[in-house]
Amino acid sequence: MDKNLKEISRDIRCDTLKCIGHLGVGHIGGCLSVVELLAVLYFEAMNIDPADPKKPGRDRFICSKGHAGPAVYAALANRGYFDKSELLTLNQGGTNLPSHCDMNRTVGIDMTTGSLGQGFSCAVGVALGSKLEEDGATIFTLIGDGESQEGQIWEAGMFAAAKGLDNLIAFTDYNKLQIDNTVEKVNNIAPLAEKWAAFGWNVIEVEDGNDVDQVSAAVEHAKLGIGSGKPTMVILNTLKGCGVPWIVDLGPGNHNCNISEEQADAAIAELRKEA
Repeated sequence: MDKNLKEISRDIRCDTLKCIGHLGVGHIGGCLSVVELLAVLYFEAMNIDPADPKKPGRDRFICSKGHAGPAVYAALANRGYFDKSELLTLNQGGTNLPSHCDMNRTVGIDMTTGSLGQGFSCAVGVALGSKLEEDGATIFTLIGDGESQEGQIWEAGMFAAAKGLDNLIAFTDYNKLQIDNTVEKVNNIAPLAEKWAAFGWNVIEVEDGNDVDQVSAAVEHAKLGIGSGKPTMVILNTLKGCGVPWIVDLGPGNHNCNISEEQADAAIAELRKEA
């Protein structure tokens, strides 16, 4: 690999901005907060092959936090699943890249998601299936902190622990914001680590989930849980809108907001200048 994970993260962040800016509106805040995780998973941690996207026994990533679909597409394009030019078709008529991930339309997507909580349940089911098949796959999944207010998350979490799904590694994008307000004010999920531990999971907390080195180390640590008889939850303390100050400053308003091509290009130029 010619680029390091910091460079790859920057490319994914820039391409996410570019495709949402071309469309003019999107879930930009929650896309930008998970970029470093996607770089680590797709370029370092997962056993995958863009030339054989349906390879038996491959690792899988299921983005239950469906709003982050555009960032996942940017990661897939950078990894070589499809040409980057396709990113500019995001959420337009006839596209293979709908706003939320669709396994029937996008190469490299392993599960259709969007309805909060359901993707996580699917990830648990895929992990169980992998155990039964004994195919050696690790199943990675991402949930949001607002999504964690859904009861379905906790039902699935309880089931995963009960079945000893130690091939399941989950991540919480703990950026503390959701569509209406802060997570704390809407329906506080703290103390999050203690809750997952009480549900029978190994728990790892990452102080800065937008530091690619910290994320990489946490994923390696999480892999040590394979064989432990417990699934693992990695809590990523992130910044919603990370990398673009004016988007960060919107607070809850950056959940789904307008962004012009000019604004996206300016943000990309700043990110490239910082390299």
